[in-house]
Amino acid sequence: HVQLVESGGGSVQDGGSLRLSCSVSGSSGNPLCLGWFRQVPGKQREGVAGIHSDGNIMYPDVMKGRVIVSQDSAKNTLYLHMNSLKPEDTGMYYCAAINDPYCAGGVLPPEPLWHYWGLGTQVTVS
Repeated sequence: HVQLVESGGGSVQDGGSLRLSCSVSGSSGNPLCLGWFRQVPGKQREGVAGIHSDGNIMYPDVMKGRVIVSQDSAKNTLYLHMNSLKPEDTGMYYCAAINDPYCAGGVLPPEPLWHYWGLGTQVTVS
């Protein structure tokens, strides 16, 4: 079983930056593709970024150009660096994991397919 714990959320001013972290523990027995999703008020949860175990990175259009996803394998930690934040970015941000082959196509798999989820961290931009 895989456990994901997000941290780093908080309040930031319009135009500001935040770095979210996701601690990854446990194992599914397979290499994992890791991703970041968000749920803003009035919308369904949507993908923000993902990283395949081979290092290939996926950025859906939602926050493309304003986020960078990275990972520290030694620390089993996934990061999401967010810049130029806007009030409409306010919401819950989630870390997720899925078995690697789902990410092989280079496109972030849709939300319902992801196997493991953290509880989320709140980001508020004002």
